[in-house]
Amino acid sequence: MGSLAGRVAIITGAGQGIGREHALFFASEGAKVVVNDPGVAVDGSGGDSSLAQRVVDEIRAAGGEAVANTDSVADWQGAQRLIRSAVEAFGDLHVVVNNAGILRNELLLNMSEQEFDTVIAVHLKGTFAVSHWAALYWREQSRAHPQVDRAIVNTSSGSGLHNPLPTEVNYAAAKAGVAAMTIVAAIELQPYHVRVNCIAPSRARTRATVDLPGIGGATQDGQFDPFHPGNVSPVVAYLCMADCPFNGQVFSLHGGTVIRYHGWSLGEEIRSDQRWSIYDLTRAMQTLPNPDPLANLLSALGVLGPEAQEQMRHMIEASLTKER
Repeated sequence: MGSLAGRVAIITGAGQGIGREHALFFASEGAKVVVNDPGVAVDGSGGDSSLAQRVVDEIRAAGGEAVANTDSVADWQGAQRLIRSAVEAFGDLHVVVNNAGILRNELLLNMSEQEFDTVIAVHLKGTFAVSHWAALYWREQSRAHPQVDRAIVNTSSGSGLHNPLPTEVNYAAAKAGVAAMTIVAAIELQPYHVRVNCIAPSRARTRATVDLPGIGGATQDGQFDPFHPGNVSPVVAYLCMADCPFNGQVFSLHGGTVIRYHGWSLGEEIRSDQRWSIYDLTRAMQTLPNPDPLANLLSALGVLGPEAQEQMRHMIEASLTKER
């Protein structure tokens, strides 16, 4: 019997990439899966209603249970319909994995209001909307079944938590917001036996990252591929198991490595027993470290290897000089 046997799970953005891997893995572990995906392009345009159904067909062909849903998580009523679709298909809902996302990269000074709002709507509002409607359903269920474990797993990113990338001011803001939302939701929903955790996949090979240096090529047969998107799914499944103890945590994931974030940790300080004067404050502030954020970013990207790091440096420098 699988680790998720009898659990009903919604996975958003499950038509391809990391979400598809989640859906297939959850089904292999015995979960009944609602595969949500409107089938849009990376930038959120268009739509292919057959994308979610193709994943459903894969699951059913392997002996699992799944249904498709093509609502946009950014649509308030669509998010409500998504929750209803799980209950109507399988009689209950135990798990929500908020994975859906898009990219519209642009420099802050060139980014349009629509480019900002659209990304925020899918990542941040979408995570909130689906979680909101699921929580309302679970609040009602907790009165009759107070000990049934429920779980939400949100999806953040290193671009937003520890290495925000140029041209991703909208994406980084949304992903940082998702991580913060996770902590608040974990506290608020605990009385209803709902746990809320968050993952931040790093350097997983998807359609959005496949062209980045050091990520694109798959490894040879039989070798462990640290960039494969499926590496993320076992951790997500673990966080959704009924006996998982974790709540309110954020985990960075890459390959076989799992790192628990400490959030925004307080660092060096200066202190005064009275209101600062500008003169004294200027002198005291000079004692605090002032690292260059671009240097920090390039250092973090060093794990890709010297050649890939150099390619990324050129890409970043090119993006900073780009004009519309």
